[in-house]
Amino acid sequence: MGIPCDDFVVVRQPETSGEPTVITVNCPDKTGLGCDLCRIILSFGLNIVRGDVSTDGKWCFILFWVVGRDSGAQPRWGLLKKRLLGACPAASRASGLYNSFYRLQELLLLEQQPQVFLIKFCCYDRLGLLHDVTQVLCELELIIRRVKVSTTPEGRVMDLFFITDTRELLHTKKRQEETMDALRAVLGDSMTSCEIELASEDIAACLQASSCLPLAIIEEMSSFELPQEPPGGYRPLSHNLSVTMDNSLSPVHSLIQIVCPDHKGLLYDIMRTLKDYNIQISYGRFYSSLNGLCELDLFVMHTDGKKIIDPNKQKALCERLRLEIFHPLRVTVVSRGPDTELLVANPVEVSGKGRPLVFYDITLALKLLRTRIFLVRPALIPW
Repeated sequence: MGIPCDDFVVVRQPETSGEPTVITVNCPDKTGLGCDLCRIILSFGLNIVRGDVSTDGKWCFILFWVVGRDSGAQPRWGLLKKRLLGACPAASRASGLYNSFYRLQELLLLEQQPQVFLIKFCCYDRLGLLHDVTQVLCELELIIRRVKVSTTPEGRVMDLFFITDTRELLHTKKRQEETMDALRAVLGDSMTSCEIELASEDIAACLQASSCLPLAIIEEMSSFELPQEPPGGYRPLSHNLSVTMDNSLSPVHSLIQIVCPDHKGLLYDIMRTLKDYNIQISYGRFYSSLNGLCELDLFVMHTDGKKIIDPNKQKALCERLRLEIFHPLRVTVVSRGPDTELLVANPVEVSGKGRPLVFYDITLALKLLRTRIFLVRPALIPW
C-alpha cells in the first residue's frame, strides 16, 4: 500500500533540552532533492549539525539533526514539515503511476512564474529599521526579490520591496491586511503610509535588470579563484579546507571527502553545487564537530549512473566545491567619497533560486554593528 504522503516527513523533538531536533525524510528520490530540503531548512533559520542520506535511485532515506538560532525563538515546526513535504516528489512517481500526464503538469507548474507584488511604505528612519522590516516579511513567508531604499536628509525613508508570496495569497484582502498590520506593529507611529499592489509586467521584468556596477568590481566578485596565502604566520581559512575525490573504494561510485570549517548553510552550499553539476548522491554522511570542523563523505555518480572518471571533470568539481565552501557569498567594501558601500553577491542556483535569508543576515549584522543603511540598490552580477 506504500507510505502515506504525510509520513514522508517526520519531525521528532528532542527528549532533552539543548539536543538537536531530528528530521526524517523518507520519500521518492530525485536529483537535487537534498539541495531543496537543505534550502528549506536554512530558510527557517535552522542549522544542520549532522546528516545521513541513502538512496537506491528511486527511494531515499534522509536524516537531519538541526538546531535553532541562538535567540531561542522556536521555529514553526508544522509549517516546516509542510514545506518539506512540498519538496518531496509525489508518491505516485515511485509506485509507477507517474505517467506522462503528471509529468506534463509538473513541467507546466515549473514554467509558471509567481506573481510579483510591490510593498511601498514611508516612515521615519531609525537604527535597525530595515532589518526589523525584513524580519517581519520573512516571518510572513514573503520572499524578497528586490529592494530599493532611499533616505532624505530630513530622515524620511521610502522603502520599495518587490516580493513574492510563498503561500500565494497576497492578492487577497485578508493577506494584505495581515502584512500591513505586521508592518505597523514593528514601525509604530513612524509609518506614514503603506501600500501593496501587484507589480506591473514592466516592473516585474526590471527584476532582471543588468548590473550598474563597475566592471572591475564585477570581475572581482565573480572570480573563481581562492585567495593566495598571505605573508607571516597567519593560517588562512582555506588551509583548513580539503576536498578530495577517490574512485578506488567503490565499483560504481566516486567518493567525495570534505573537511572544512563550519558555517551557516554549509550543507546547502555543497548540495547546491552538486545539483548544479547534475551529480546524484547515493550515500552521504555529514558531521559537525565541537571544534568547528565539518566532515563529509559523499558517494556520488552522474545522473546516468556512471562514476566521475574524467580528470578534468573531477578537478572542476573539486575546485568549485572549494570555492563555494570558502566563499558562499562574495563580499567587498567600496569607498565612494564620504560614503561606504557594502557589496554582497548571492549565488543563484541553476533553477533561479538564491541563497535564503541573505538580506536578513546582512541587515542583522549591520544592526548589531550599529551601522545605519540609507540607500539600497540591487544589481545583477553575471556569475
